[in-house]
This record gives sequence, C-alpha cells and structure tokens, in this order.
Amino acid sequence: MSRSSEIFLGVIAVSTLVVAIVQVGVVVAAGVALRRLGRLVDTVEQEIKPIFGHVNTIARDASRAAALATAQVERADKLFSDVAVRVDEALNAVQASIGAPAREGRALLSAFRAAFQAIRELRQNGRSRQARGEEEDALFI
Repeated sequence: MSRSSEIFLGVIAVSTLVVAIVQVGVVVAAGVALRRLGRLVDTVEQEIKPIFGHVNTIARDASRAAALATAQVERADKLFSDVAVRVDEALNAVQASIGAPAREGRALLSAFRAAFQAIRELRQNGRSRQARGEEEDALFI
C-alpha cells in the first residue's frame, strides 16, 4: 500500500473514533438530562398534588353552594307565587264584598230617585189640574 493510503486510512480511523466518542458523550448527556427531567417531573407532581386537592375541594364546595342557591331560589319562587295567588284571592274577595253592596246601594238610590221623581210629577200634575180648574171656574159664567 502506498503511504498516502495509509495516512488517509489513519485519518478515517481517527475520525471514526472521534465520532464514536461524541456519540457516547451525547448518549451520556441525554441520560443525565433524562434523569434530571424525571426528577423535575417528580418534583412538579409532588407540588401539584396538593393544588389539585385544593382545586377539587373548591369545585366540590362551589357545586354545593350552587345547589343550595338553586334550592333557595326555588323556595323564593314558590313563596312569591303563593303570595301572588293569595293577594289575587284577597283582592277578588274584597272586590266581591264591596261590589255587591255598592250595586245594592246604587239600586236603592235609583229606587229613591224614581220615587221622588214620581212624587214630584204627582205634585206638578195636581197643581196644574188645580190651576186649570180655577181658570175654568173663573171663565165659567
């Protein structure tokens, strides 16, 4: 073999050795990075577990508060509808108790008015007859 071939062969061997060392270094660095990442994940999980517990507690309390608020709103709605029905019944009763006597009173007043009108007409008719009778007596000779 020639001398230049041997030199090139040596350079190829050295470069292959360097590439292999770099690859081993990358694998070792990746392993170290993975271990560190695993520890970071464990630490984050340990820190987040209590937070999730608190979030679950808050969500449970919020759900309970919403259920209680819904129940209170339903009670208030029922109360207001009952009050509205009772007020309507009371107003109808008051209207009936006032309306009937008012109609009877109006009828009684109409009867009195008719009676007084009839009496006036009788008086006016009686006076006009007397006046006519006196006029006729004066004309009678």
